[in-house]
Amino acid sequence: MRRTTHEERAARRAERLAEYAKYIDSIVLSHNFEFNPQSVQLQPAGQMNLLSNANYTVTVWRGSLDICLPYYTGIVPPYRYVLLNTGSPRLSDYITQQTEHGWTVSFKTTLYATYEYTFVFDIYSHGGATLTITNTWYNPVQYMGTITQIY
Repeated sequence: MRRTTHEERAARRAERLAEYAKYIDSIVLSHNFEFNPQSVQLQPAGQMNLLSNANYTVTVWRGSLDICLPYYTGIVPPYRYVLLNTGSPRLSDYITQQTEHGWTVSFKTTLYATYEYTFVFDIYSHGGATLTITNTWYNPVQYMGTITQIY
């Protein structure tokens, strides 16, 4: 049995990372993906909480949004922990921009008939994603998780 050298193993890892980066590129450019959060944190310096509910997702599909996420409301403490469980048929100002580390995808939408929310996804080429949700009334809420392809 032939042993592989360090250089050969490094080359295989680099090849796998390049293939994964292409996979992420295809997901982002399709404009159809699902974000699966693993943690939530009220910005700028709130406590980070782990999320273990597999039903918490943000789905972007054909210009629409489906969301089921915990969210913090309130201007000053004590903040309320609520559930954003809704959808929006229209996304506006949809921007996809390639960055040094992967992609930034941002858009605005109106939830619950009157409140405009801005969603900013920082999607990393080598795995992982960050979602920041802002609106004019409350502090930003940030989520860490993963992006998956929708078939």
